[in-house]
Amino acid sequence: MSVSSSKRFTRTLRAEMDKLITLPSVWITLICTFILNLGVVAAFTSVGLKGEAGTQGILIIGLSSMGYLQAGFIILGILTTCSEYTGGQIRTTLTAIPWRSLQLTTKHLALAMVTIPAGFIIVVLGMLYPWIRMRDTAVGVDIDTLIEVIIGATGYLTLTTLLSAAVGAIIRRTTPTLVILLGYYFIVSPLMKGLLRSFITYLPDAAGQSMYRLSSTDEINALTPVQGTGILMLWALIFIAAAVVFYRKRDA
Repeated sequence: MSVSSSKRFTRTLRAEMDKLITLPSVWITLICTFILNLGVVAAFTSVGLKGEAGTQGILIIGLSSMGYLQAGFIILGILTTCSEYTGGQIRTTLTAIPWRSLQLTTKHLALAMVTIPAGFIIVVLGMLYPWIRMRDTAVGVDIDTLIEVIIGATGYLTLTTLLSAAVGAIIRRTTPTLVILLGYYFIVSPLMKGLLRSFITYLPDAAGQSMYRLSSTDEINALTPVQGTGILMLWALIFIAAAVVFYRKRDA
């Protein structure tokens, strides 16, 4: 019996969402990321309360953990796609859902549906903690700017997660993918900033950072939030498209 395209999409999305929310590593990663974020923000808040950063805005303190926070979402994306290759689970998936392009696309969509609220909650709580502790001493927060920063940070984490998931789908192995992506974000990219300033702006992490960073005259932050969003989104779509092509052409 044939199944309409809409029902096929709905059923595949529901199946991918069920797999994602029942994967223990997803919740472990999110919980650890949440704890790490609060720990880093609490440390920077303590510095501010001691007077070393008392004039800094709450937004700066709240964003202090983004460099570490992205690591948790990179790991989340990698685990989402690489976990199915552990023990040959991918064969079971393809037996139940033989439409490879649809299956991988809905997997990324389900991941986005989980990452957006998770990222939003973690970012908001990261902003809320320094506001509670420093509201009497720190520079006041403009509501419009706060909303823009929260949306931008959530978008950055979501797109970074999707990009990481796509790379994981291409490589198919957790450890090599972790080494490549974490090595790029935390070693290669920082080193390149001092050498290729004009070029580095258009790479995924540097472009994405402009989505939530406050205004700066530094060349590395020259992109507007809209431009940064467009560039990072383009990178994510390129890797997702490449993942779909590889996924269709090779054996499970």
